[in-house]
Amino acid sequence: MTTDLIRVLVVDDSALMRKLIPQLIERDSSIRVVGTAMDGTFALRKIEELKPDAITLDLEMPRMNGIETLRQIMRVHQLPVVVVSAHTHEGASAAFKALHMGAFDFVAKPENVLAEGMSEIADELIAKIKAAVASPFLRRPALSAETVTQPESKRPKIPKAASKFIAIGSSTGGPNSLEYLLSHLPADFPAAILVVQHMPAGFTSPFARRLNEACTLEVKEAQSGDLLAAGRVLVCPGDRHMRVRRMPLGDVVILSDEAKVNGHRPSVDVLFRSVAQEFGNEAIGLLMTGMGEDGAEGLGAMKIAGALTIAQDEASSVVFGMPRAAIERGYATRIVSLEALPNTLVVQCCTGQATPAVGTQNPVRLAGQM
Repeated sequence: MTTDLIRVLVVDDSALMRKLIPQLIERDSSIRVVGTAMDGTFALRKIEELKPDAITLDLEMPRMNGIETLRQIMRVHQLPVVVVSAHTHEGASAAFKALHMGAFDFVAKPENVLAEGMSEIADELIAKIKAAVASPFLRRPALSAETVTQPESKRPKIPKAASKFIAIGSSTGGPNSLEYLLSHLPADFPAAILVVQHMPAGFTSPFARRLNEACTLEVKEAQSGDLLAAGRVLVCPGDRHMRVRRMPLGDVVILSDEAKVNGHRPSVDVLFRSVAQEFGNEAIGLLMTGMGEDGAEGLGAMKIAGALTIAQDEASSVVFGMPRAAIERGYATRIVSLEALPNTLVVQCCTGQATPAVGTQNPVRLAGQM
């Protein structure tokens, strides 16, 4: 049995966290914390000494901080790292930088970091450690500055009706994969894009800003009433659900605080079912890398409604849980690699026909014109 144990090193400058995190994750009998470290310098020494299978890493530490520690881990050891991030703007920015550098995923510390508050993230942290160790590749090559063409300053655009409506769901591995996909779509992309990425509140706004900086498309965190328009990407806020609704003056998103679905809020299933109901065969559903099964049944609803349904393939998925669930149920009509996804969407959406400005045509049919 001991050969199956996942050996974890916990790195955090807080003595309380170095006590609580081992207690939390060792609730699972397959995980053993083999050591702790108070900063990156000690962590690198203990990696050499203890040979852990995975690392939980705080980013805000004295001497060698988490980002520099992660850089050394990826360069020398290439061990799976789950970041435990502060629930702050600075913490969110650092977490996305860590993902870009090769961290497997992150867990946000709750505002109450005493035992009761930390218990809320125990299951999530355990699941991500297990997924990190089981991942077929320890580190997905990060999207480097050399591979992404930085867009020129964006000029305000007159909103145009969307020719298609693309609903995307993703979880673990999603931030880097979404950045790759969206940064390779053209500025005149004629479809509206809606994204549900499993992410806590407070992290989706900086995530949307990061995507906006990397893309020629307009990317923003969604607000209720935001208009679906060609070339616009709306990212569902953390801890909200997102639906779509056809309205007389244009198609909009509606946010809600209803109960979690499949253990998630936001839930991909909620978005997919709504898009299926409102847009039917004018839509495309895309289920990308992630743990669990959220989005699988929603993709099935989109297929029944006549939408094109796509799942990311196993080889390019950091975790193949969500796409696999849809594929095994027969809900994905196409299975596509991450590298081929941009061209796939361009072929499906770019017909060469100009789309009218929002509000200039019959408003009932406006955003659904093909």
